[in-house]
Amino acid sequence: MTNQKTSNDYEYLAENPDFKAAPIMIAFIVGAFFAVLNETLLNIALTTLMGEFEITLPTVQWMATGFMLVMGIVIPASAVLMQWFSTRQLFIGTMLTFIVGTTICAAAPSFEVLLTGRLIQAAGTGLLLPIISNVFLLIYPPERRGKVMGLLGLVLLFAPAIGPTLSGIIVEHLGWRYLFISVIPFALLSILLAYRYVVNVFEVKRPKIDIISLVLSTLGFGGTVYAFSSVGHSENGFLDSSVLIPLIIGGVGLILFTVRQLKLDEPIMNLKAFRYPMFTLGIILVLFVLMAMFASEIILPLYMQGPLALSPTTAGLILLPGSIISGLMSPVMGALFDKFGPRVIIIPATLILSATMFLMSSQLSMDTPVWFITIGFVLLMVSVSAVMMPAQTNALNQLPKKLYPHGTAIVSTLQPIAGAIGVSVFISIMNARQEQLLEESPVPADPAAVSEAMIGGMELVYLIAFYMAVTAFLISFFVYRSKTRKML
Repeated sequence: MTNQKTSNDYEYLAENPDFKAAPIMIAFIVGAFFAVLNETLLNIALTTLMGEFEITLPTVQWMATGFMLVMGIVIPASAVLMQWFSTRQLFIGTMLTFIVGTTICAAAPSFEVLLTGRLIQAAGTGLLLPIISNVFLLIYPPERRGKVMGLLGLVLLFAPAIGPTLSGIIVEHLGWRYLFISVIPFALLSILLAYRYVVNVFEVKRPKIDIISLVLSTLGFGGTVYAFSSVGHSENGFLDSSVLIPLIIGGVGLILFTVRQLKLDEPIMNLKAFRYPMFTLGIILVLFVLMAMFASEIILPLYMQGPLALSPTTAGLILLPGSIISGLMSPVMGALFDKFGPRVIIIPATLILSATMFLMSSQLSMDTPVWFITIGFVLLMVSVSAVMMPAQTNALNQLPKKLYPHGTAIVSTLQPIAGAIGVSVFISIMNARQEQLLEESPVPADPAAVSEAMIGGMELVYLIAFYMAVTAFLISFFVYRSKTRKML
């Protein structure tokens, strides 16, 4: 089957998704699952890597923030790339990039090499997500997108959520290098499936690529994420030159990038998508919920392996119920969205999320029972699955077809940026609060005092996450079901 498709082929794919779209979806889901899984696969292994390479927490944190930094840089170009290359070429190219990075990580002799491989992985993963989202929008009609995007949500929520569980087992019994080795066969399988089944559903027009926009995008998104990621390393917070300079560069870059995109006839990221209210509200909801999720996925493993002194495997198993339930619930939430619309799902979900964050901000201690952490994480992940896909699908449904690549690029760009900023800020807040409490302690070197101080920092983080969840709850009352637009 040829890569190029006519407009009649696009209509055929849309009208017969079960016949033509299913093999494409399966190939993409396999690749996306293991690529996204790799995002959080290292969360529980961070402590192991700190000991292996004799590095500090702010340094090892770059395994997470650096991953999201690169994603934030490469994703803005995805809308243009989808108009330059066929679907098969682009998907296989991104998966090959991911495999190269994964192989480097598996064989890394030092932390610097490990981080390099991690960043290459991020380049492949970053391009993969908007490609898949855009393909699903093109081959499935609006009335079926909730269920289909729910399947994608299974990947986006279940894969990273189950990462800590798998990581704990693999690290304890095989070693951290197998976190990467075990992923490679499945990535190769996705390439074979894509070569066999994936056809082109993009309209290859090869528009002019504005190099200035790409430079401004890199400076803007990259500088902003780098600045927030550097806060944890600096002595003077945002006033430190290593933070302030990239923050200024990032801010100026984003402003110039925005102005240029609004003026260009063929922008690399069409920001006119924000003219649609449900798109804007949906993006805000997704970002707030993601930051709450990232905070928990970073902090809970540190809490369980630190103050609670649990093993990596035990910590991973505690998070397993939430991981499984969130994955199973995402397609269900998608189907409910198709039938009832977004408000019926998002309003109660954000309320539950707010209650969960409040409890986590006040009930953590040296004696917190395991069942409390398990139930708290289950409620968190169910809330996230009930907000993520309905809000994102509703947002994209309001866009006209010509803005699909740009809408998916915007969504995919802002998610890792929010994650990087959220993780960096939350870790910095936790460390700052911990240091403050240790300074006030009469025995700052005592292990019990260190643990209590860490818990104090975690509670503050969850309190901030609570306020964010309450804001999302208030925003959810303004959401309504989108109607698909055919033109601007």
